[in-house]
Amino acid sequence: QVQLVESGGGSVQAGGSLRLSCAASGRTFNVGFMGWFRQAPGKEREFAATITWSGGSTTYADSVKGRFTISRDNVKNMVYLQMNSLKPEDTAVYYCAAGLGYCLQNRCMRAAGYDFWGQGTQVTVSS
Repeated sequence: QVQLVESGGGSVQAGGSLRLSCAASGRTFNVGFMGWFRQAPGKEREFAATITWSGGSTTYADSVKGRFTISRDNVKNMVYLQMNSLKPEDTAVYYCAAGLGYCLQNRCMRAAGYDFWGQGTQVTVSS
């Protein structure tokens, strides 16, 4: 089992920045990739960004590319999401997720491809 705890959410005005953190614990040696997803009220959970645990290779959704940056600290077992130039449409609950094995066939860009999830942290962007 892998436990994930997010932090860093909050309220910010459009154009502002937030940094989300995700602390991983438990059997993290099996983790192959980590991701951030978000879910707005009445909408499905959507992919935002992913990073491979060993090599640090990243992939972003088009909606956040150029504004969000995902990173990880393997020593501290932490994953971060730096969010800049925030827009009201970024308002959502943000979830950290961990996947075992490899990101094959774009598995790491689908919610179903992940094995463990955090409880989520709310991000609210006002205009």
